[in-house]
Amino acid sequence: MVILNNITKTYNKGNTIAVDDVSFSVGKGELFGLIGPDGAGKTSIFRVLTTLLLPDGGSATVDGCDVVIDYKKIRSQVGYMPGKFSLYQDLTVEENLNFFATIFNTTIKENYELIKEIYVQIEPFKNRRAEKLSGGMKQKLALCCALIHKPTVLFLDEPTTGVDAVSRKEFWEMLKRLKEQGITILVSTPYMDEATLCDRIALIQTGKIMSIDTPNNIVKAYSGTLYKIKSDMMNKLSNDLHSYENMLSCYAFGEYLHLSFKNENEHFEKELMNILKEKGHQQIEFERTIPTIEDCFIKLMSSSG
Repeated sequence: MVILNNITKTYNKGNTIAVDDVSFSVGKGELFGLIGPDGAGKTSIFRVLTTLLLPDGGSATVDGCDVVIDYKKIRSQVGYMPGKFSLYQDLTVEENLNFFATIFNTTIKENYELIKEIYVQIEPFKNRRAEKLSGGMKQKLALCCALIHKPTVLFLDEPTTGVDAVSRKEFWEMLKRLKEQGITILVSTPYMDEATLCDRIALIQTGKIMSIDTPNNIVKAYSGTLYKIKSDMMNKLSNDLHSYENMLSCYAFGEYLHLSFKNENEHFEKELMNILKEKGHQQIEFERTIPTIEDCFIKLMSSSG
């Protein structure tokens, strides 16, 4: 349904590379995640695929249509939810939905079954102006407007940024149900924990794709052993570990530090504990841990750097 071949996009007269030779494809009915931090190139890729930006190099198709030649057809067939809430703040919920339905020569009634499960949650507020809605309600309204013309492909650019944890969970449950209706969904997010909710993901940093696979396979591909550690002096612990000559990587992860080592001989753990105790650390917890998508991203990022 979506194919990118060596797509590049630059800004500032070519001095800033936003998308660097990116290629991937998304199958029909797939929930595909583009995972990376702000500035990684996610929004530029989505804007190219929704025909809002012209690529500087390469080619791309959406549902068999070329993003440059067939841009009018693509705009009528896809749904796009930008990262920033972009509906009309001074229109009510119902007025916004009617407006977008009219643009695509349809009606709320015609495609109501597609949005029903989402719309019933905001229908009690249908006469409220969009500017007065909560973040979660704005999110649901924007999704309804993106779906009202029954798109074949849905592009969601960081849809859960700035909303509470409950709304994030509800939103992903809605996406799963939309996927069951055969809609192909591409979603971008900076939240690594959301990666596991996708069928496949692409990890992206500074415009480059670092890895594309299922979340499970990316985690399985993690090489080496990962450890977690904490003590009663976490700031000092980080400084002390970074000065340890056997340290390969060390970074904060929740209430722990995640670590990997250059050499894991039979004595390294005892040696490390002795060094930390000499430096005054107490209540030390140290053990192996299972890598997450975020750990894989950090490792790929450091190796590519």
